[in-house]
Amino acid sequence: MVCGTNRHSLPEPVLHVSNERMPEFVSPTIIAIPFFLISLSWEWWAVATGRAGGRYETKDALTSILMGLGNVVVNTLTGAIFLYMMMVFWQIRLFELPVNFITLTIAFIGYDFVYYWKHRFAHRMRWFWAEHVTHHSSEHYNLSTALRQPWVGPFTGLILVGGPLVMLGFHPAVLAFVGGLNLVYQYWIHTEVIGRMPPWFEAVFNTPSHHRVHHATNPRYLDANYAGVFIIWDRMFGSFVEEDPSEPPVYGLVTQIKTFNPLRVAFQEMAFLFRDCARDGFRPLTWFRRFTNPPGWSPDGNHQRTEDIKRSAGL
Repeated sequence: MVCGTNRHSLPEPVLHVSNERMPEFVSPTIIAIPFFLISLSWEWWAVATGRAGGRYETKDALTSILMGLGNVVVNTLTGAIFLYMMMVFWQIRLFELPVNFITLTIAFIGYDFVYYWKHRFAHRMRWFWAEHVTHHSSEHYNLSTALRQPWVGPFTGLILVGGPLVMLGFHPAVLAFVGGLNLVYQYWIHTEVIGRMPPWFEAVFNTPSHHRVHHATNPRYLDANYAGVFIIWDRMFGSFVEEDPSEPPVYGLVTQIKTFNPLRVAFQEMAFLFRDCARDGFRPLTWFRRFTNPPGWSPDGNHQRTEDIKRSAGL
């Protein structure tokens, strides 16, 4: 319930958040854990025995699994804080939508639309890339890669992009639920075992083929296919690139990280960003530009951004 006479005023957060009745949902990711374990084990075995295409490297896969476990720990420790932050948006909501199949469906689609933009920002602003780079750091592409998740995500502030959905009347618990469904969907598209889905499916949904492009470092494939579930967002906003059978994806980063150390995987790019700022001296405007420009931007104009790499490749 919203207390007070002015629905759109910002109430005292502690009182109202603590008394708010929360919708209750099961966690899709918790329910999916057996599926994750069984499917990953099967794919690893199938690739190792030559029954399926793809590649596994034990150290790489174990690093991805450790990154996934660390992500769960970080999100568990910080979850209450960021739920509190989203509940502040809830206090200034414009509407209060009921929880039913129709509103959950709309929330699922709306969340995926927001995810598309969050994901795009994560590739096009270095501050957010310093977090997201973790997920792209593997030189392999298999189901274990889906588990290679960042440890600093909650601290970048990118979660606040979802605030407008809360203000429109979708309770933060609803968004957490549909966000879990979104994450579970994205697990299965991290594979080379599946080639192409039927054309109608490829036209509407994100697929292993589309997401292989997203994880590729080939100049032609860079910064494409940001979708979570619906590839239609990329088709609508000009970021779609189709996988070309004649150009197999090369996975990882433009400059490969070359380590299996989870601490370096989690924090190296963030450390590099602050190192670059320190080298700039006391130049706050330059620091701001480093944080907000795409990865590869340089204050001296010697850029190595995606657009520069594509230009150099004649694309």
